[in-house]
Amino acid sequence: MSKFIPPSSTTHVVMLGTGTPNAEPERSGPAVAVAVGDHVYLVDFGPGVVRRAASAQQMGISALAATNLTHAFLTHLHSDHTAGYPDLVFTPGVLGRSQPLEVYGPPGLTWMTEHILLAYRADLRERIEGLEPANPAGYRVNTHEIEPGMIYHDEYVQVEAFPVRHGTWPAHAYKFNTADRTIVISGDTAPVEIMAEKARGCDVLVHEVYSVEGFKKRPPDWQKYHASVHTSSHELARLAQAAQPGLLVLYHQLFWGVTPQALVNEVRSIYDGDVVSANDLDVF
Repeated sequence: MSKFIPPSSTTHVVMLGTGTPNAEPERSGPAVAVAVGDHVYLVDFGPGVVRRAASAQQMGISALAATNLTHAFLTHLHSDHTAGYPDLVFTPGVLGRSQPLEVYGPPGLTWMTEHILLAYRADLRERIEGLEPANPAGYRVNTHEIEPGMIYHDEYVQVEAFPVRHGTWPAHAYKFNTADRTIVISGDTAPVEIMAEKARGCDVLVHEVYSVEGFKKRPPDWQKYHASVHTSSHELARLAQAAQPGLLVLYHQLFWGVTPQALVNEVRSIYDGDVVSANDLDVF
């Protein structure tokens, strides 16, 4: 586990996947878990999410048992953030999840969910009506299409969604307040002023980033795209300088040939706080 975890904390941030649409073998698709004791809350579900959760469980984060994966929050509908959705629906069901999956996210989430269940209807029929022992509740999904504001709370956590800018569709970041920590997770976004406001003084800010040096090597059409919908290392550094989080965690890193340390150094050229470039299964 990372040295950045407060020794007395019951809340951990588990980086299940730090990747992008690029097929990097060492990085699964974007997925972050906020574990509060034995309770877990996922943000996004990129490729490999359940197996990464199983790896985290083996590392000692017991909350990441597949049967505990019952609450998830989706930042936006891009494929790299949702390609693990069928895995999240069905694998824990096979493994004995006993309650429905509750998923919160932008408009379009319900449509996506209905069509995933339709695509796997033969699988569901065989598992539930065939010889395999099955609890039908573990395969159910309840979707909640959200607007910005406080969208979820229980005795362990309060979750606030706030708008970010990532293309032409609704996209959200999430702020988690637990008894001992405040965590903000950006999802994919261009720089937005609200991020500094919501993340000001938080314990952990998990934010996407691209390298300003690597960006110079990209074709003009891709430069136009990335500059419009993502956040550069220097832009993130200025945001973090305003927000002053306890720890800035880089994820969804677009390196484009630079090393993780070089990316961190780009941020540190402007930002003087603690910053780390995350890998899959890092814990903070």
